[in-house]
Amino acid sequence: MEVAMTAIETTGVIDEHHQLQLDSLLPIPGPMRVRIIVLYPRSDEWDETEWLQAAARNPAFALLSDPEEDIYSLADGELFRSKSCLA
Repeated sequence: MEVAMTAIETTGVIDEHHQLQLDSLLPIPGPMRVRIIVLYPRSDEWDETEWLQAAARNPAFALLSDPEEDIYSLADGELFRSKSCLA
């Protein structure tokens, strides 16, 4: 049998002893066992520059450097002007 759960969002700090210290008291009478989910920012997140550099080095995009793929020039096509831009 599953037990219905209630969620509370609060903040806290993980101290030097790897223990969670909450910023405020919980509105729950205790003692009581609880389940805890800890959300924290990853220190290994990539920024936009790292993503772009990784994509540039990815062999999946190597075909774009092939001269045979360069089939368009600045002389191709016609200039597009939107009617909304002319107003």
